[in-house]
Amino acid sequence: MSTTRNIRRTLRAGAVAAVAVTAALLLAGCGGDAKAGAGPKLALDAALPTTVPDGTRIVVGDPTTQKALELSGQLDKVSKYVQFANLSGGPQTIEAFRAHALDVGAVAEIPSIHATWTGLHVKIVASKFRQDPINHPIYEFGIAPGVNVKTLADFRGKKIAFSPGQAQGALVLKALKKAGLTKNDVKLIELPSTGDVYVNALAAKQVEVAPIGGVSIKRYLTKYGRDGGTTIQHGLRDDAGHLYVQTESLENAGKAAAIRAYVAAWGVAQDWIDKHPKEWIAGYYVKDQGLSEADGQWLVDNAGRPDISADWSAAIARHQETIDLLAAELDKPVIKAADLYDLRFQSVATDAIKAAAK
Repeated sequence: MSTTRNIRRTLRAGAVAAVAVTAALLLAGCGGDAKAGAGPKLALDAALPTTVPDGTRIVVGDPTTQKALELSGQLDKVSKYVQFANLSGGPQTIEAFRAHALDVGAVAEIPSIHATWTGLHVKIVASKFRQDPINHPIYEFGIAPGVNVKTLADFRGKKIAFSPGQAQGALVLKALKKAGLTKNDVKLIELPSTGDVYVNALAAKQVEVAPIGGVSIKRYLTKYGRDGGTTIQHGLRDDAGHLYVQTESLENAGKAAAIRAYVAAWGVAQDWIDKHPKEWIAGYYVKDQGLSEADGQWLVDNAGRPDISADWSAAIARHQETIDLLAAELDKPVIKAADLYDLRFQSVATDAIKAAAK
């Protein structure tokens, strides 16, 4: 079966899984909230309203920020207009958008692209990156025990875990390009990049190379390093994090005001996480996520410092490079990265961080 057919099959499978998640969300009572609360029509180039009308409600899939707001004592400031949904990431948020069960989703750089390719109209309203991103990557490439891979060029002929439509899949394509390789020089093995799937696939040598992130990097080396499991860094930026929304939510004046207010709260929450690492480790990584304090400290150290800018021009340029690569590799139309961003929100988070510091 060709790579293109495999990609299409995986996207369909991912959509089915995401639909199941969305169905569960609807049954849990979140469905319909993102469709409700109609307010005055707002043009997409009109100034953002700054007052959230009484009764306005938006559904937000951003569990990490929800916990940061709770730990920092700021949750009450958004709870009157925000209903949190326990979902994030591309497949879940895209299907929740389709079901009109979500207004705001937390994702990396790929979901906004794929959402657009599947007919959804979305806009990015907040962006966060990492200072010194090359030395603070989100992902490293895990190498299966006994496999000799020291550089990206050594990927030639290897079986590589691949998840089209997600950040890990895009990273694989970027790494191949950097190494001067193509898809034909490797064997892409389609696997969902969820949970421990990639780590287990490496351990079983189902794949020889896989992008793994977060604490999975540390745990993989601890568990399989003695058997010869290794990781290598890719030397690429993989640090993009966004909040994105459907344009229909922004065309509702009340919801647009609520989204603006949430982006401001989001910015303050990211700043709080950066300035309170001990509280974040204890309250989120240890108590909420069930990790050890050592794992939490490793994650904080690995993440470095956040970079939240009021100028998105460089981010848009990088996003365009990603779009061009994916369009060529996945046989999709090229879209303009600038069209994915709502520049009315460009300084909302940074302005809120500055105001909170006074």
